[in-house]
Amino acid sequence: MTATRDERPGWTGWLFALAMFVGLPALVAGVEGGRHAPATLAKAGPDAPSRAAPPPVEPVRILPLATDRARSVNAAVPFSTAPNPPARPFLFSGNESDLARAIDCLAAAQLYEAGDDPVGQRAVAQVVLNRVRHPAFPKTVCGVVFQGQERATGCQFTFTCDGALARLPAPSVWDRARLIAREMLGGRVFDPVGTATHYHTDWVVPYWSGHLDKITAVGTHLFFRWRGWWGTPAAFRGREAGNEPLIARIAKFALAHRGEATPSVGLPAASPVPTGAAQLAARPQQAIGADSLGKNFGAGRLIAIAPQGRGFLLELSRGATPDEWPTLAQTFCAGRGECRIMAWRAGTAAPTGFPLSDAALDAMAFAYIHDARTGLQRALWNCAQTPRAVQGQCMRARNPVARAAVQPRPQRYETVRLAPTPTAPATNATPAAD
Repeated sequence: MTATRDERPGWTGWLFALAMFVGLPALVAGVEGGRHAPATLAKAGPDAPSRAAPPPVEPVRILPLATDRARSVNAAVPFSTAPNPPARPFLFSGNESDLARAIDCLAAAQLYEAGDDPVGQRAVAQVVLNRVRHPAFPKTVCGVVFQGQERATGCQFTFTCDGALARLPAPSVWDRARLIAREMLGGRVFDPVGTATHYHTDWVVPYWSGHLDKITAVGTHLFFRWRGWWGTPAAFRGREAGNEPLIARIAKFALAHRGEATPSVGLPAASPVPTGAAQLAARPQQAIGADSLGKNFGAGRLIAIAPQGRGFLLELSRGATPDEWPTLAQTFCAGRGECRIMAWRAGTAAPTGFPLSDAALDAMAFAYIHDARTGLQRALWNCAQTPRAVQGQCMRARNPVARAAVQPRPQRYETVRLAPTPTAPATNATPAAD
């Protein structure tokens, strides 16, 4: 959503910049609001009728300010003190093809706007989904993300018209973004941004920042909502319309937008493992250390790290489906010749570290292992929890009888009465005859 600096505002934009410099926010609202804001917005309050026309969405324009000056202007704008309720969970209801396209469009927005940062990506995704629900925006995920893509500048999300799509994402980075997108489309909510419909980085000043409420900051991004009724939860009453459009510009890395049949929105149908062991080991290794403990990585939260970083204990995200669990290998096992993942569903008897108890082993939901030297690579599910169509993808059942057999038996003690050994009676022996 952050636009480039080569966009030149009209005279109202220059007047807006002057007003910001001299500290006259009222003049800002008056000048910019007169041209860009609807009449109903200026009068809007919490009880504004829902039938009023929504605010218009116009091409994004950025004021020509140096980076330091833009940061100063943004810092001078106070955060709203009004309540910031979270958005309602967004549950995508389209068919399989529409869901696959929506996931890819949302993932593209997350990745190109926030980089490979899970927190920033969730914040961006929440704004996109808020827009889908708001009557001022298109009613499809792809329609929202690529609104205005036909322009050279001024598109709603900058990456769709500034040439950024020429840079293709790494497969592992793309997979992580898709996992987050699927979580968000499956009902996950990023609470801090509330009902925000706009954001920008702190080194630019868009024309609209003078008449929207600044509600929070996530990293270097500032998030805004419309003032009055149009920024309240009641205004977000719409739902997606389905029929997600094909976006040819992301077809190079987004399978769902190639116009081909999509067998699954999760993993390729041919194999439960997304990449071979040797290829995965040849990829760059992601830095995962003690500072990563407790953090979320796509479909899982890191619980513990095995010695030498050859294994990881994870808690699986509630929003991830079992078919998505093998993509954890893309994050944790890339660049590692030997790697093992053991994962538990959230809310079960997940361990807190090593060693693992029998109860933890019994509750384990998923395991992955590879050894690039031998070519070994397996992804296994606990089929008592998650039945699989292929029996070879099931963990071996642990045998409680066998475990009991190796348990130390209680020692038995016998009482033994000791008595002196009886001696033979003395006799008169007759010497043998010579």
